[in-house]
Amino acid sequence: MGNKLISRMTNAAKPKDMTRRGFLVSMTAAGVAFGFPRASYAAMDPAAVDGVPIQATGDTFEPSMWYWIDANGQVNVNIIRAEMGQHVGTAIARILADELEVAWEDVHITHVDTDEKWGLMVTGGSWSIWQSWPVYRQAGAAGRTALIEAAAKMWDVAPDTCEARNGTVTDGTNTATYAELVAAGIGRSFTADELAALPLKPHSELRLVGKDVTALDIENKTNGKAIYGLDAKVDGMVYGVPMLPPTRLGSSVVSIDDSGAKDVKGYLQTLALDDPSGTVPGWVVVLGETLMAAKWASEAIAVEWNAGDTANVSEEDINARSRALIADPETGGILPTETPDTTAALGGAADTLEAEYTTQTVLHFQLEPVNATAFQNEDGIWEIHTGNQWQSLILPTLSTALDAPADKIVMRSYMLGGGFGRRLNGDYTVPAALTSKALGGKPVKLVFFREDDAQFDSPRSPSVQKLRMAFDTDNQVVGMEHHAAAAWPTGVLVPSFMPKGVNGAPYDPFAIDGADHWYSVGAHQVRAISNELANKTFRPGWLRSVGPGWTNFAVESFMDEAAHKVGADPLAFRLEHLKAEGYNAGSAPNAVGGASRQAAVLQRVAEMSGYGSTDLPEDTAIGIATTFGQSRSMPTWTAGAVKLRVDRESGEIEVQKMWLAFDCGTVVDPDGALAQCEGAALWGLSMALYEGTKIENGNVADLNLGSYTPLRMIDTPEMEIDFVESTEVPVGLGEPGTTVVAPAIANAIYNAVGVRMRSLPIRPDDVLAALKAEHICGRPDLHRTPAVPRIPPFTCRC
Repeated sequence: MGNKLISRMTNAAKPKDMTRRGFLVSMTAAGVAFGFPRASYAAMDPAAVDGVPIQATGDTFEPSMWYWIDANGQVNVNIIRAEMGQHVGTAIARILADELEVAWEDVHITHVDTDEKWGLMVTGGSWSIWQSWPVYRQAGAAGRTALIEAAAKMWDVAPDTCEARNGTVTDGTNTATYAELVAAGIGRSFTADELAALPLKPHSELRLVGKDVTALDIENKTNGKAIYGLDAKVDGMVYGVPMLPPTRLGSSVVSIDDSGAKDVKGYLQTLALDDPSGTVPGWVVVLGETLMAAKWASEAIAVEWNAGDTANVSEEDINARSRALIADPETGGILPTETPDTTAALGGAADTLEAEYTTQTVLHFQLEPVNATAFQNEDGIWEIHTGNQWQSLILPTLSTALDAPADKIVMRSYMLGGGFGRRLNGDYTVPAALTSKALGGKPVKLVFFREDDAQFDSPRSPSVQKLRMAFDTDNQVVGMEHHAAAAWPTGVLVPSFMPKGVNGAPYDPFAIDGADHWYSVGAHQVRAISNELANKTFRPGWLRSVGPGWTNFAVESFMDEAAHKVGADPLAFRLEHLKAEGYNAGSAPNAVGGASRQAAVLQRVAEMSGYGSTDLPEDTAIGIATTFGQSRSMPTWTAGAVKLRVDRESGEIEVQKMWLAFDCGTVVDPDGALAQCEGAALWGLSMALYEGTKIENGNVADLNLGSYTPLRMIDTPEMEIDFVESTEVPVGLGEPGTTVVAPAIANAIYNAVGVRMRSLPIRPDDVLAALKAEHICGRPDLHRTPAVPRIPPFTCRC
């Protein structure tokens, strides 16, 4: 049926220039309207007004594929990471420039295309700086070494008598600039072993890392000239908007009636897509000469679908399935903690504590809705123009969808108007490519309006977590279990990234990171469980902080509950269990110091906030929490404290101030680090109190910002952020700040009014219901929950 519809629509509504040949005949020499050079496959210099990367002057010296130096002394650094506001190019370029010893004003960056030589291209998990640090330092050292050797040979002196500084080499008598040395010719190359053996500058001699410099792309970001995917423009392109089927998977088109759209000026045709990759089953794309022509036409087109099996699935169904899976001990993968067998600890416990925590579905709602422009160029290469975070992940899918070899597809990366993990899944490029293919390679710009973007989102899955803790007769912790069930983004999209647990079952690390904490709790079992009903209902995605955004909510709320259960101060209880020994001692190069560094940031944030010693008004309190991110393999030690007030009459929570302390090793970009942590903390606050939708009838219930209500500026609290000075390896900062806020809020609510909130988001009605259920008053013999001491005493307002 789909093929017949395509044929009929093509014959009825195809304009005279709707062919690839027509496009190629009219195409300008430059190709892309804002100037990407056709001869070069380099993607973009975000500092250039037209996006065109700097061209070399004269000969170049390329010590590695990561950069070149030209005869004018200009340095161009190749960046494989996506730019979505975090200044990643600036941070990476300064790592190289510092080791290379060049003037910052001579440094440029190019966000490259998807040539295979660049290797794995992914921007997520707070990996960018952590992974780039050793690579670009070695590359910079190679250039500096080669330039010094060239100068020494020119002067007939020993290389160790020469020094490089600020783009110049000198031996105290002679001087040569990098430009002069490159112009004279340098042919030095390095083996992998030679690169690894190169001496790097001592930390004390770093002159750009850790210092404030002007971001290379800041001007265009602030003057409106930055180029995003929505700005892509190719000669002869048409516009498309999708009409989404009733279910994410399993739907098929029965019929299309476009008679109501025939009178829409600029309407061209409607296509039912045939997708061999299975990414967009049952999709319909409406085409127009302009974007709004396609949009208005789509509103007049009637499509009948057969829906998939998940058309009636609700969030309650998914959570019920999670609880059933948790109750089955044979499900899931068990992580390789130090002592994962908790049978004896739980079975022989003198006392236990148990709690369930839940979180709702969360959407990305990045500012720029997803979009892609696709066409086949005159060389037969499929070009995909878009902003994307994981180019290497989507290229094989595009190859399948287009039935084209990988070397015939190239993705050109634009700046991202927000990513937050949504653009790790490049599924939105597939319908653009398929539409172009149906038109013989004609350029198609497919744009998702907000409602389509929300419905087609790869949201953070709802989750259910069950935690248990065992105590001996002295109230000492002897065991802990953490069982977590949710959809698995990695399991669905890139299962090769999943390790196997100690029970032989694979698990998604990005859906359980954080549960394998650094506390010493005796026997410790962490079980990650995939909810297959959720996986079939929507396409789960990685959302800023991923698993730690909800696993740490459970861990740090539970640690607070455990402290109160045994009558201990929550701060002292945590510090007592953050012991840098055994499994939690840490290891080089990323986790030196282990739990002791997490204890240090926790103590620091307690001092910053005055936790435990501040005299606060009634119904006002401070809560604390400590986490690490993104994972045990690259922990950024994080602690947070939140001061808030609870209005008992309305249930409203007023967050007044947040304190955060970070130990991320070496801080590469101070201003960028602060911005990242501020944004992460506010994201965490938004998800804790405001953000959350539900699955209804197989789709998310909220499709726009009228009903999906993230944090507003008016609700932004005062913030104080501190970084521990360190010379250790730099790790990530994009996400850790997100993870600590929700549990600190939940713990502060308990300290303020004595109710324990175990579900996210925490909305006013939830607080009122909890207050009513607890019936809190000053008569502990009547209303106090057994074995949970509350200090100070709470006054009943019921």
